[in-house]
Amino acid sequence: MAFRRFLSSLGINAPSVETVPDRTAVRPGEQLGCTVTVRGGGADVTIERLTLQVVARFEDLEGGEHGWDNPGALLTSGVPGPFTLPAGATRTERVVFDLPWEMPLTHVLGGRRLRGARVAVRTELAVDNAVDKGDFDEFEVHALPAQDIVLQAYADLGFRFDEAECKQGTPSAAVRSQVGWWQEIEMWFPADYRRDGQNEIAFNARHDSLDLLTGGDGLLTFDYRELDPAQVTKVIDEHARSRFAQ
Repeated sequence: MAFRRFLSSLGINAPSVETVPDRTAVRPGEQLGCTVTVRGGGADVTIERLTLQVVARFEDLEGGEHGWDNPGALLTSGVPGPFTLPAGATRTERVVFDLPWEMPLTHVLGGRRLRGARVAVRTELAVDNAVDKGDFDEFEVHALPAQDIVLQAYADLGFRFDEAECKQGTPSAAVRSQVGWWQEIEMWFPADYRRDGQNEIAFNARHDSLDLLTGGDGLLTFDYRELDPAQVTKVIDEHARSRFAQ
């Protein structure tokens, strides 16, 4: 997974840039390293800044249900500038992201893709006061084991996943989020709930536990050391029926 793009918008003497992430799949709380190689063009240039961002699809920024043209930044890192890149020279840099525990998921339950969920690394190169945002390379964020246990419980109870959306802000004042965005996972109710519409949940994960926000304000907290799939299913069923079943 890599891109190499000649910055044609900057002229025929422009440099090229290639970004190669260390791996294509991660989990929340892990690191993602990237190797960035900038190659000089036909003339010396001044690199004002070299910036890498971890970005995600925010539906409200796209102007359409399926767009992936205006991703929102989750994390930003880069190489301080300015620096001179001589004609034909090569400069290689390492950038490492510490992914937050609240990282939005793209894959769950052993590799099932969440519709609407996309994340990527985007590289921005500012050359002689001209900025080229380049392309962005997608990677996968797989659920933590605890998140998969919770999602499997919903699946076993008959809930059907619809899509996932990233949103700005925090899902509720009741959760202890350390970031300024969150992911909502939407699912259809089982038939025996006799309820129209969807159930919306959000995770707020940490290294030792996670909060499960249901229906906007219902809150359950699970300790990783005490997770029993059968018990989790029972707790979620009782909680959901007390709030939603007619």
